[in-house]
Amino acid sequence: MRSALVLNATYEPLSVVPSRRAICLVLSDKAEMVESDGDFIRSERMSFPSPLVIRLRYVVKVPFHRKTSLSRRAVFARDNHRCQYCGGVAESIDHVMPRSRGGLHAWDNVVAACRKCNLGKRDRTPDEAGMRLATLPIIPRELAWVTVEAGTVPEAWKPYLLKAS
Repeated sequence: MRSALVLNATYEPLSVVPSRRAICLVLSDKAEMVESDGDFIRSERMSFPSPLVIRLRYVVKVPFHRKTSLSRRAVFARDNHRCQYCGGVAESIDHVMPRSRGGLHAWDNVVAACRKCNLGKRDRTPDEAGMRLATLPIIPRELAWVTVEAGTVPEAWKPYLLKAS
């Protein structure tokens, strides 16, 4: 099932919801449809365009800036599902500075890795293992949670996400 981007009344991205939930918000007059994907969701008595972007009719106060939580899925999304040592398909995550040696479970110490590289590195730093990181691990930018929730960001969402950054 497709997802829809939910915008605050001020066009600030709030969340990503399934299309059916977005339709419920529109039908209950809590939101308006901003963009549709051209498909339709049908019931016995009506047909409704499948929403891609909806905007709430009222302002929702957001007391904090949403950050992407550290998870396996989020690390894979940040690293494009590629091993940061050899460039192959990532199957696991690796702590650059091993946790057994004081490394933290934090964004700047975790990378995606293939099984072979992860097992080859073992309990060593990349320098000790003779391995080199393709890119340094960084904390994702502010709106990275959208990519993690949706998997891929549709082109129609990008103008609304760029306004917020």
